[in-house]
Amino acid sequence: MKSIISSAALALLLTASTSSFTFVPNVPSATTSPSPSHSISSPQNKEENVGRLSPLFMGRAAAVRAATKSKTDAKKAKTNALYGKKIIMAVKQGGSSDPNANRQLADLIKQAKANSVPVDNINRAIKKASETNSADFSESTFEAYGIGGASLIINVLSDNPNRSTADVKSTVGKRGGKIAEQGSVLFMYDRKGVVEVPAVVDEEELLMAAIDAGCDDMELVEGDEEGTSVVYTDPKETNSMMEAVKSLGFEEGVKMSLKYISKAPVECSDEDFDKNMDIIDALEELDDVDSVEHNMSN
Repeated sequence: MKSIISSAALALLLTASTSSFTFVPNVPSATTSPSPSHSISSPQNKEENVGRLSPLFMGRAAAVRAATKSKTDAKKAKTNALYGKKIIMAVKQGGSSDPNANRQLADLIKQAKANSVPVDNINRAIKKASETNSADFSESTFEAYGIGGASLIINVLSDNPNRSTADVKSTVGKRGGKIAEQGSVLFMYDRKGVVEVPAVVDEEELLMAAIDAGCDDMELVEGDEEGTSVVYTDPKETNSMMEAVKSLGFEEGVKMSLKYISKAPVECSDEDFDKNMDIIDALEELDDVDSVEHNMSN
């Protein structure tokens, strides 16, 4: 028996055999065109546009994600290494690997945990400090002049002072900065305990919690990123302030540290700001540099 295929079915079969499927309705070939006010773009053209744009868009998005992840991973690795060195130094200076008998070590362990340093890393650092061949780390501070009235405080933790000194001086000098004499910049800064919270904190609630925790010094400001808060306190009260913040229900992502805070911030031009940030970024890439503080307000 001969099979009979309608014109509509034949059209469907022919269309399905192509790479792009388009439905062909069973209507006469002479149809009226849609009115201009209800014009419909061709599905085939849309598919072609998506095909041309998607790879480029996905490539850029992937590159941004990769760059962001790379920076995040590098920052995390440096934080872990930094606290590892600090813990080794604390064990050696305190003469004990027991946090109960070594207050400096106990405080550092709290700071390390607050900055998401893995417990395994902390334990390895404590164990390494007891080994006879472990390095001896020492802290030092460099003061520098940036560009456009900016100043820098460069905190270093190294087992090789000669190497770190040469690296810091070279990094600053090559980018237009200048190492300052000791004490010529530092007097313009205050040493503060800093608690960073990835949320908006109510000042009155924090004040009551801080009083209950035994803190006498507190300043609450907005963080650099929207929806974040920063609490400044006396360095000796940093742990207590951390507990006060946690008592308000803030646990995830809260960090604490000690920093030099400028007494008189200056606003640089955009060009000078970029140049100074180039110096800071280069310094922070050095293994021996702990952190860099500056007095720029923008």
